[in-house]
Amino acid sequence: MDAKVDKDLLLEREKCTFDIQELIHIIDGGKEKTLMRKNVENLVLSIKELKDEVPEDYLSHAEKYENAVRKGCILFDIYFQLTKNNTTKLDQSPSNVYRIHEGILKQVNPFLLHYGLFMPTIMSQATEEQQTKWLKKNSKMIGTYAQTELGHGSFLRGLETTATFDPETDEFILNSPAITSYKFWPGGLGHTANASVLMAQLYIKEKCLGTHLFLVQIRDFETHKPLPGIKVGEIGPKMGFNTANNGFLGLDNVRIPRENMLMKNAQVLRDGTYIKSKNDKLTYGSMVMVRVHIISDIAYELARAVTIAVRYSAVRHQSLLKEGNPEPQVLDYVTQQHKLFISIASSHAFRVVGKWMWKTYTKVIAQIGEGNLNQLPELHALTCCLKAVCTRDGLAMVESCRLACGGHGYLLSSNLPNLYSIVAASVTYEGEHTVVLLQTARSNNFKENTYKGFYVEFPDSETSDLEIVSTQVINPSIKRSASPFAGLDELFDVHKNKKRKLSSSISRVQNSGDTAFVSINADDGQNASHLIKIELYDLKKISEIPSNEYWKNTKTRTKLNRKKKNFEHI
Repeated sequence: MDAKVDKDLLLEREKCTFDIQELIHIIDGGKEKTLMRKNVENLVLSIKELKDEVPEDYLSHAEKYENAVRKGCILFDIYFQLTKNNTTKLDQSPSNVYRIHEGILKQVNPFLLHYGLFMPTIMSQATEEQQTKWLKKNSKMIGTYAQTELGHGSFLRGLETTATFDPETDEFILNSPAITSYKFWPGGLGHTANASVLMAQLYIKEKCLGTHLFLVQIRDFETHKPLPGIKVGEIGPKMGFNTANNGFLGLDNVRIPRENMLMKNAQVLRDGTYIKSKNDKLTYGSMVMVRVHIISDIAYELARAVTIAVRYSAVRHQSLLKEGNPEPQVLDYVTQQHKLFISIASSHAFRVVGKWMWKTYTKVIAQIGEGNLNQLPELHALTCCLKAVCTRDGLAMVESCRLACGGHGYLLSSNLPNLYSIVAASVTYEGEHTVVLLQTARSNNFKENTYKGFYVEFPDSETSDLEIVSTQVINPSIKRSASPFAGLDELFDVHKNKKRKLSSSISRVQNSGDTAFVSINADDGQNASHLIKIELYDLKKISEIPSNEYWKNTKTRTKLNRKKKNFEHI
């Protein structure tokens, strides 16, 4: 039966004042991506086997999982067919091209972690030789990623699973020394995965060398039965994600070859020699990538929720405002618009910042590949902050959309309860909300770039006698800009008063590209607030700055030298 569009929806769409197709292309990332998405959708929706005879909500827990495995296999066969001629590396960037799978699998694909975290971790943390061995075509491995334990989540240093090197056999011996050390929550671990990238505390000669990643086979590739020393199973029904097949894993003297430690960064040699990574946080690269993806995912889930709520509000009529007139659409009420329009705007904002965060991530990862780790702390801080803010705000707005639909929003058939459970999970996984906010605040990047003092450079050399204002500027990371601020000569009448001071009250620091502006109060008798361009420098390198490159005349250089004592590192 052909779907019939409600007349109220048609009338609302006719009122549209912008180019809908243009917006669609922007959201998808271009016209080509829109065409790809529609081709994938048409192909997937044409497959009879992907349509449920019985709605998923009426199935048992086991039936939901089995149905998800069946559908997941079909969807990945389609994905392989569509990408078989692609000779480039797996594209991991956020995209809407394959989002149709969320319409087919209502509560998550049980193979999600295999492609979303298991393979990317091997690609980013394993050596080329290991990647060639483990990522070969027709591999029988179905993987997951086991980091969180029953007793520890975000506090990785507290993980209890151990990997002890045995020099006699050239193996690692894996153990779960307590019930709290059991791996808990990995998706697909319950019944689906037969291998896992696992994080454990490395021990060599009774010395703990911190957490490292290991590839561990947990089930037989032929029979799918757990291997000796492996205790594995599903953790049970949850608020949502019930086809994700989250599981637990215990290890009892499980031996793996030394080569099964992911050794792109840190290595253990045959004689037990340990080669330390350049930066301990390189191990967390896969987690950072997932946090980047979460921002775009929340934008998409919020867009789904608000689309449902807006359509409902357009077709639902409520109350009689004036005798003889029809009941108005709920969408016409300002209170309803306030709930929904904020969600629409936020979904676009999250999408834009998610795209920007991905570009930033790929840029920093490329720098890390060249041995430059300078931006890694800032990348960590940014992903922690945006993950926390977008998920928590997204959850509140999805709930607002559900409430905007009244009692109908409480029905599972509205899909709003399901969307709420999906977004609710994202607030916690890959970094609990409060913990990642604290990580942002404690970021080394913010500490290392906190200084006392700044220097103001003016276009007129006669202003060199202006005194430096001692204050605190948070995280400048600002380079010198070539062009002066155009309005400075109007603000400071340098010919009449060369020694006019600047107030020490700073309200904010803005960084636009390589140009920095500070909002300050000028001591001009009017307490006027002005934007002044300033130059901020890394104090550790200030002695290395060539004077002729940064300072125009002797008076300015003398001023800098005389006031250098004000440039104190906090």
